[in-house]
Amino acid sequence: MGAKTEVNLVLQKNACPIAVVFALLMLFFCLPEAGFAEQSKPNVILILADDMGLGDLSCLNGGRSRTPKLDKLKSQSVWFNQAYSAAPVCAPARAALLTGRYPHRTGAVTLNMEKYPELARIRKDETTMADVFRSSGYVTGLIGKWHSGIGREYHPLARGFDEYQGFTGYLHVTSYFDYRLDVQDRTQSFSNRYLTTDLSNRAVDFVRRHKKDPFFLHLAHYAPHRPIGAPKERIAPYLDKGFDRETATVYAMIEIMDEGIGDLLAELDRLGLRDDTIVIFSSDNGPDPLVSTRFNLQLRGNKYTVYEGGIHVPFMIRWPKRFPPGERDDVIHFTDVLPTLIDLCELKPPSDLKLDGGSLSAVLSGEHKGLPDKRFWQWNRKVPRYSHNAAMREGDWKLVRPFVTRRIPKNESKRPPVLYNLASDPAESRDVSRKNPERASRMAADLEAWSKEVEKDRCRP
Repeated sequence: MGAKTEVNLVLQKNACPIAVVFALLMLFFCLPEAGFAEQSKPNVILILADDMGLGDLSCLNGGRSRTPKLDKLKSQSVWFNQAYSAAPVCAPARAALLTGRYPHRTGAVTLNMEKYPELARIRKDETTMADVFRSSGYVTGLIGKWHSGIGREYHPLARGFDEYQGFTGYLHVTSYFDYRLDVQDRTQSFSNRYLTTDLSNRAVDFVRRHKKDPFFLHLAHYAPHRPIGAPKERIAPYLDKGFDRETATVYAMIEIMDEGIGDLLAELDRLGLRDDTIVIFSSDNGPDPLVSTRFNLQLRGNKYTVYEGGIHVPFMIRWPKRFPPGERDDVIHFTDVLPTLIDLCELKPPSDLKLDGGSLSAVLSGEHKGLPDKRFWQWNRKVPRYSHNAAMREGDWKLVRPFVTRRIPKNESKRPPVLYNLASDPAESRDVSRKNPERASRMAADLEAWSKEVEKDRCRP
């Protein structure tokens, strides 16, 4: 029997004044609308850009681009100076983000879902972030890019999401002005809208519709991924600054995404949800080398490579109720996101869930503990070749098995690993393996052991 029912029964029986007072106190303190009910769990909005580098934020690039809303969000958030994606390309990075596990364990190791569907999807025996949120009583939604599997069994609605408005990959986006969206498993075509603005508007609508529910929203923007495109009037100011057309277009695309994110954050304010909503923003990997090279803080490499330019990404978390704004220098990784949200939202994951990351909850509170000491990366097209484009980081040290090709490697790489000290050489320009042979040897052995472990897991029945 609920508190309201008990109160009504007391009042209906013409109880004595003391009983009436007691009943009214029950009504005041026990009912949710009284304002003294136990605080509901926080909402979560996880925003991911696509191919956006650290150097694309205007607060970090000297004003080359315009990202006032993201700059403001950064000033209100805990910002991580050493944040890493789990891979230098889309599908593996997203698989790790959504599972808290290295991408190889999830089965998502390459990009082409149509040609190699079994290598570009999250295995059915993996638990997704959306699964955990939904089983904990949240409404779950994905708006935007789903690059984690095609087919009925791998559809977002079968992977923990209650709502899906998005696309599975590049084949659905002919241009940002001509695209198809899967809206609750029904395909709709659009040629009179701009994709980024459309996704932002759908995110605002999701929040409005679920303002009274605890919700988890994953807003997976496509910007500034190819095929690049933006309204001419938005590109013109960057051309006037002297940028080439491709760079000008990318900056315009990012500016439009920034505006939409600003609209979403403003909606949280309007609905009174700001303090009770965790907002996370990041990007899946660094800038695409097939688009004109643009400023990226002098980081070496780009998308496809495990050098800093490919995997070192922007990352910020805002939760005004719990964490004051500030910066952290702890090395964090996409696999940390799910453990963190499990902690912060008091979620109930499966008892046998095995995660590679650690919770950031202590780090967010200013303590430096709870995270793995070693981090690993590897990527190549098709079946993994761990001798190619692999890396591990331990403290300030980073060991790299050099990048060879963004195409399918024909053979194992014979190139020796190289060692960098990122504290003194953030540009990864000096190999110090000869000066530190014991460290280089030990890290190479650790990387080899990790490679064998995750490959065995990848090939499990």
